[in-house]
Amino acid sequence: MKMKLPIKIADIIIILLAVGVSGYSAYSVYSRQTSGAPHVVIQGNNQQWVFPMDAEETIPVRGPLGNTIVRIHDGWAWVESSPCDNQTCVGMGKVNETIWWAWVACLPNMVQFIIEGNSNSGEQLDGVTY
Repeated sequence: MKMKLPIKIADIIIILLAVGVSGYSAYSVYSRQTSGAPHVVIQGNNQQWVFPMDAEETIPVRGPLGNTIVRIHDGWAWVESSPCDNQTCVGMGKVNETIWWAWVACLPNMVQFIIEGNSNSGEQLDGVTY
């Protein structure tokens, strides 16, 4: 004997809510992909700075532990120094726009930067496909 389970209004609401959350998540992730001139977006201390990748800048970004120094030079960006104990952010090294969605963070000091944009036309391999 088969027993049919009726679909209730709560089931429909939950399904629509799940589809909506999934759609919003996909939109928010993929809408941030940018093209055009690569640039560095630095965030820290409730502030944001944007610099082109061809800039020559040394940016002290204030965090709860002190200043994290972000350096942009010759098309590369990196954390030059940080007051955090583990120095993982410094150890991440230099990144540029050829590294797809390059992101470096000093979590203890609440400072991060991401490289957006792309100077190449997809001709190079990225970290995911390599």
